[in-house]
Amino acid sequence: MSQARARGPNGVTEQRNPRGTLVRMARSSTRSDSEPEKSRKEDAPNPVWFKPVMFGFMLLGFAWIVVFYISGQQLPIASLGNLNILIGFGILFIGFIMTIRWR
Repeated sequence: MSQARARGPNGVTEQRNPRGTLVRMARSSTRSDSEPEKSRKEDAPNPVWFKPVMFGFMLLGFAWIVVFYISGQQLPIASLGNLNILIGFGILFIGFIMTIRWR
């Protein structure tokens, strides 16, 4: 006896078992076929390099600020003066912004 499959409304599959009884099975996937590919791509995990770069930005920004204070405002770039703090926080902020996209 052949087991014919027919897709009914809402993605429900109808199939006859060996006894001839009609069995309805729900779709195994939770996504509909009409859902755009973009949302599936957004669920994908980050590349391998993402986490080291994110933490690298945070550590680099923090180190920039610490070096500025420890060196007596002579390093990393003496001619910028207190703008070194702004640069350090900017680099640190880039790392924190990257955490929004981290999966």
